[in-house]
Amino acid sequence: MIKLDLYQVDSFTGDLFKGNPAGVTFSSELSDDLMQKIALENNLSETAFITKEEDNYNIRWFSPLMEIDLCGHATLAAAHIYFTEIDTNSNHISFNSKSGILNVSKDNNFINLDFPTDNFKPINLSEDLKKVLDVKPDELYQGRDDVMCIFNNELTVQNLKPDMEELKKIPIRGLIASAPGSDVDFVSRCFFPITGVDEDPVTGSAHTTLTPYWSNRLNKKDLTAKQISSRGGFLKCKLLEDRVVISGEAVTYMKASILI
Repeated sequence: MIKLDLYQVDSFTGDLFKGNPAGVTFSSELSDDLMQKIALENNLSETAFITKEEDNYNIRWFSPLMEIDLCGHATLAAAHIYFTEIDTNSNHISFNSKSGILNVSKDNNFINLDFPTDNFKPINLSEDLKKVLDVKPDELYQGRDDVMCIFNNELTVQNLKPDMEELKKIPIRGLIASAPGSDVDFVSRCFFPITGVDEDPVTGSAHTTLTPYWSNRLNKKDLTAKQISSRGGFLKCKLLEDRVVISGEAVTYMKASILI
């Protein structure tokens, strides 16, 4: 029998039952099939699996249906568990990942994720996207994994009701919708039905796309953001050339054991 410690963390919030919940387990290496089964059983938007390799840590992320190349909130959750459960004297950890080395640091209540920026380009609204969206975006961009829709009104983003079945048919990971915020620099919502998550509560990786866009549009490097899902989350973002520092709080909801 295998016994694994499993943590559940609410990321990008200081309050329980808000932000984005992620599963976290530090363990010896597990098979891909077992990690996928655990992620499906957890039924969270992502579960992070962290293994130690000599002096380094390797991180992988699984949604209920597939492995993900880059995930912000589960990385933040993993660092939170490392700082609070594994090495309480530390304020820095580096993860090896499919998206390169990810440096994470702790600054009081905030955890800072150093991620690579996304490269995106303007595109035209396709017939496929017309079937997904109930309102035409003011600007549209294709990023590494997702399509980013820019609107000029926060309420438009709040009221979006994309057609998830039509979105699944498009060969992208998902859809990012964003607009200027009323009390922050920008707001967003993110939809990833192909991964098993119709709407992600708070999406750290999406801010590798959102931050360079809004930094250029607002002519500022330091930005504040909210993801206006039903759970909601707050992020601080800083553009550093080809890197983005995405910062948020985290709170532990649960520590449990998996018996396999």
